[in-house]
Order: sequence, then C-alpha cells, then structure tokens
Amino acid sequence: MLRRLHRYWLGRPFQAGEFAPLFTAPPRDEWVALDFETTSLDPAKAEIVSMGALRIQGSRLMVGDALSLKVRPPDSLTAQSVVIHGLRHQDLDDGLPLEDALRQLLAFIGARPLVGYHIAYDRAILQRHCKRLWRLPLPHPAIEVSRLYFDAISRRLDGAHIDLHLAAICEHLGLPALPAHDALTDALTAALVFVRLRYGAAPDYPKV
Repeated sequence: MLRRLHRYWLGRPFQAGEFAPLFTAPPRDEWVALDFETTSLDPAKAEIVSMGALRIQGSRLMVGDALSLKVRPPDSLTAQSVVIHGLRHQDLDDGLPLEDALRQLLAFIGARPLVGYHIAYDRAILQRHCKRLWRLPLPHPAIEVSRLYFDAISRRLDGAHIDLHLAAICEHLGLPALPAHDALTDALTAALVFVRLRYGAAPDYPKV
C-alpha cells in the first residue's frame, strides 16, 4: 500500500504525459533485467554507451523481445574507458542520441521492477539522467540478484564465505557462462540467475 502511494505521489506531475505508464501498477509477476555499459565505474560521472534490457514474465525470459541499444559516443569516452566496455568511437557512430535511447528504454520498462547484477549502479545512472533531462523520478524498485543468491545460500550455510562474483554464481547454479561486458548479455545472465533462484529448487551448498 505504501509503495503504491509513493508511486502515485511521484507520478502526479506526469499523469498526462509520455511517462505516465511508469507510475501505473506494475504487471503481476513481471520484471525487466537491465544492464548498462558505461564510461566510468562512478555512477555520479558515468555516461551510457550501450544498454540492454530483457522482460521477465513469470519463469519465462522474453528473449525475442529484448532491447539492445547503442548510444552516440559521449565526450567522456576515452581510451581508458574503452577498456571497461570494449566499445570504441567507431563502434558507436550509428548509436542513438542518449535522450532517444532513454525514451525507448523507459517505454520498454514501463512500471516493471528492475532486476540486475549491481543493479543499484545502473539504476543510479538511469535516475541521474532522467532527472537531468526531464526532472523525472523513478518509482521502480530494484532487485539485486547477488543479494538473492547470498540470502539463499546463507540460510543453509550460515557463516561461510560466499563468492558473489557473477561467474561464480552462474557456475554454482549450473547456468551457462555467457560473455561478459555486453549490456544485453549481462542483462540476460542476471535474468537467468533471478529466475533460477525464484522458481528453481533451493541451491545446493557451494564448494568451499
């Protein structure tokens, strides 16, 4: 109830505009896995160079409807930042203006909660740009898959060291090792972890 009221309160200035769907009641048992590739690891400075998003409906991943967008290279794209994401200026020449890409992303997300690995980082960047461009607050809760994994393991193995690297989580859960540092692939990996933990059997003890 409090969450619905908070969503309504935030959405009052946007009730008649293009962003109104963000503040409606989220669809039942639906989420969006989200990942950004950026120019920095600091969410207060990072600029988006690519974004990947994938809808989750119950235990199904809507891969055929996934969103993968490149963004025109920002001024902060340097040789040092290319090391993080592997995208060069020439790789982004056909990218969208950031504002256009964000409009597509927000329309794709709608009111669905966000899922991801280090999702607080991605949400903070999205929130910063939305406030800068449109003074738009985001009402979406964020679900961290590494936290879900930690909670699932620590309930059964209290006090043990738990490796929360994404590759280690996937290996333990028997999920495929997909290439890292691609926005859509990273979103897909987070979605797989989420569905496995939410709908699969409780994970066995990890090897320690």
